[in-house]
Amino acid sequence: MTLFSAVVPVFGLMVAGFGMRRVRWLTAEADQSLLRICVNVLLPSLIFESVLGNEALRRPENLWLPPLVGVVTVLVSVGLAWLVTGLTKLETPGERRTFALTTGLQNYGYIPLPLCILLFDPGTVGVLLVHNVGVEIMLWTVGIAFLSGGGWRGSWKRIINAPLVALLLALALNVIGQHISPPPLIHEAGLMAMTGIHWLGQCAIPLALLMIGAIIADHISEIHGGRFGRVVVMALAVRLLALPILFMLLAKYLPCSIELKRVIVVEGAMASAVLPIALSKHYGGDPRTALQVVLSTSLAGLVTIPLWIKWGCHFAGLW
Repeated sequence: MTLFSAVVPVFGLMVAGFGMRRVRWLTAEADQSLLRICVNVLLPSLIFESVLGNEALRRPENLWLPPLVGVVTVLVSVGLAWLVTGLTKLETPGERRTFALTTGLQNYGYIPLPLCILLFDPGTVGVLLVHNVGVEIMLWTVGIAFLSGGGWRGSWKRIINAPLVALLLALALNVIGQHISPPPLIHEAGLMAMTGIHWLGQCAIPLALLMIGAIIADHISEIHGGRFGRVVVMALAVRLLALPILFMLLAKYLPCSIELKRVIVVEGAMASAVLPIALSKHYGGDPRTALQVVLSTSLAGLVTIPLWIKWGCHFAGLW
């Protein structure tokens, strides 16, 4: 029930965003402005708050291994989803590639973040942010190339963004901070600045979840048609059954920090990421297939996510 009570508010905010879009309190015209604020201001603030003073991120193994795990798990997950696309009976290459990327790419940010904040210590939250660098790199390079069926020219530019710059700067300051004590005046000014950063960071997750719900509302009418039944069944089998088992085995047997083991368990339990719905529209995919995968795994995830996290933490010896 503790895990379930942590999951429900996350999905509850998505439902609230869905409702706000329906009654036009959160309009599509506002999306671009809110997205820029979230990505360029709120999320960097949350990163600074989570990383500065984080002892877990002063250990070298928590700086290079989490991104590597992110890279490898995305490759394996998308590859496994691609292997079962024949069972979905999807007809076009764009539909099959969309299914594989959407099913294989777990929600790596705005749902795992609040869960890690609620369930674990700040060290785990920091390691999650570092882990997500590897996931982002794979999404904007290999993922985009795979979805479009072409090259990834220009995709590297998308990796260099405000959250990444904030993370690298915060990591550097975190390491420097253990060796240098600032003068009292600078220390006090830093504390005052962190108060504002804390307030901004607290807005990042709620706003992002509201926007996810609004995006789903925009596309909900497109969900029917195609190979709906087969797509849903195979997406659930891969994303919420096969992949969690693989992630739990990795968490148990990979020689790494307990913070990274927790991140692996949480990431393995996740439903599909929402971003491929938008990406499929711009890179030759099939938005309907992406929506079918995202909605089905998200609804089922309300039940399966707390169960997988509980089982995975016990299996890996984390609780």
